[in-house]
Amino acid sequence: MPADTPSPAPAPAGHQAGRVLVLIPARMAATRLPGKPLADVGGRPMIVEVARRAVAAGIGRVAVATDAPEIAAAVTAAGLEAVMTRADHPSGSDRIFEALTALDPAGEVEIVVNVQGDLPTILPNTIRTALIPLLETSADIATLAAEITLAEERTDPNVVKVVGSPLAPGLLRALYFTRATAPFGEGPLYHHIGLYAYRRAALERFVSLPPSPLEKREKLEQLRALEAGMRIDVAVVDAVPLGVDTPSHLERARALLAQEK
Repeated sequence: MPADTPSPAPAPAGHQAGRVLVLIPARMAATRLPGKPLADVGGRPMIVEVARRAVAAGIGRVAVATDAPEIAAAVTAAGLEAVMTRADHPSGSDRIFEALTALDPAGEVEIVVNVQGDLPTILPNTIRTALIPLLETSADIATLAAEITLAEERTDPNVVKVVGSPLAPGLLRALYFTRATAPFGEGPLYHHIGLYAYRRAALERFVSLPPSPLEKREKLEQLRALEAGMRIDVAVVDAVPLGVDTPSHLERARALLAQEK
């Protein structure tokens, strides 16, 4: 991507300007990579790189939701928007809901997109694709997945799989999320990508629900929504963006960004 902040791309068909808010939750409490949001990637803090890519997606206002003044300072120094939130949130979903109510008290935003702050190589078009299920179906929540191509990922419990029923080419209705190898039998397996687009009412309902039995068993927050009868649809993309959780991931992200220049 160019060194200057990229211009937003055209929004997906059916999108109404001003109705979508992109929020990036960020905190400094990562244990495997301390100070992760401010780690340098391509000459800028990782959280800034993610926010720039969200802006380039061109789907709506973008803000970083954080409880750390140093993260907010880095974001605003780059000419981007940050909003301070409480430090006691149990999840990023709770943090973005607080940010939503602070940034849009009038309730004009209809869709909230939650982008993880540790995806510095995510493509803007991947972020845009998360809107498609909400524009084309009656789903409450939309998310992303990519077909698994590496044999070892099929059995890796750290690779979350989405079990879905096909709705159309590149679009699934999620029936379950699991760390197990599923579904059984011949056919593709899909690697879930933890980027979500919520209808506003769905996000409000989701954060009001207690953790569910399967959520606690699988340690997958999205199962709370399915157990409550909410509908999650999945757009299939070509590849899984690199999530940065360890020093080796950070070095790989730096190498990938260097290749983009």
